[in-house]
Amino acid sequence: MKYLQSHLIVFLLISCNSLMAQKTYPTIGKIIAEDPAFEKLISKNARIEVLASGFDWSEGPVWIKNGNYLLFSDVPKNVIYKWEEKEGLSVFLKPSGYTGLGYYSDEPGSNGLTVDDQGRLIACEHGDRRISAMPLTKGGKITLADKFEGKRFNSPNDVVQHSNGSYYFTDPPYGLEKKHDDPSREITNFGVYRLSPDGKVSMEIKDLTRPNGLAFSPDGKTLYVAQSDPERAIYMTYPVTADGHIGVGKLLYDATPMLKSGRLKGLPDGLKIDRDGNLWASGPGGILVLNPQGKLLGRLEMSELTSNCAWGNDGSVLYLTVDSYVCRVQTNTKGAGW
Repeated sequence: MKYLQSHLIVFLLISCNSLMAQKTYPTIGKIIAEDPAFEKLISKNARIEVLASGFDWSEGPVWIKNGNYLLFSDVPKNVIYKWEEKEGLSVFLKPSGYTGLGYYSDEPGSNGLTVDDQGRLIACEHGDRRISAMPLTKGGKITLADKFEGKRFNSPNDVVQHSNGSYYFTDPPYGLEKKHDDPSREITNFGVYRLSPDGKVSMEIKDLTRPNGLAFSPDGKTLYVAQSDPERAIYMTYPVTADGHIGVGKLLYDATPMLKSGRLKGLPDGLKIDRDGNLWASGPGGILVLNPQGKLLGRLEMSELTSNCAWGNDGSVLYLTVDSYVCRVQTNTKGAGW
């Protein structure tokens, strides 16, 4: 009898520990296929899990491979948060994008984040109006770029690095106190810029009204740019020339009719690319999944405004920043470069 009791206790302890290890997260949203090809990318029964909540506006997610954790910005709170499976949520960096005194604007913090080929965290900083680099383990920030032709940027929004070593970033007015009409603006255009390896800044695209998220095709020959203008909510493609400059663009997908229908809320914002060149792009209703030819394959329809996404874990898990939430969903594909 004692033998049975002792083994029962051990069994119960193992079962309890197993249950405690398997965290159960609440879910949100739904998976909607617009084309049969979508079911190859993500299961119709996939669950969009809510990992953390309570943020003012979550943005800029990036997975840190050398550490297995997620970083993301809360732009209004001027904080970069860290999330990891075992430890949960913690503050990684504060302040994240504004180091000045007093009130700056309603979006002073960092926005888009990426990790460069040196393993540094690259951040778009609204309040300090710059692109910065910071080691992930030890050491302070340095400024990579804060001016174009002697004039301060508006509020750098998203940034990616090309295999040629250049950084490309967008500069809409969202971090300024009075946005488009802010008196501190020094540059007329809301440009898409290139910071070349030799430190030179060039405005590569100057005719977009609200450039926002951007990403490269798997082969690096195409730059995708999202425009978060409610009057022209679009995704554009641009060829990348051999010398790293950006050629003439063309329209990939126009989400304006979807937005104008009034049923789906949200604008084109952050986007990522999978290994087959499909775009996973925030937009009206949540995440739109487009093939490289601009055909809508499916959607991750969310109940809240969705700002951005990032590949993580082994490259098959998509992390989402959704207004006050951070979420994830398992896919059947992997991010470009994984």
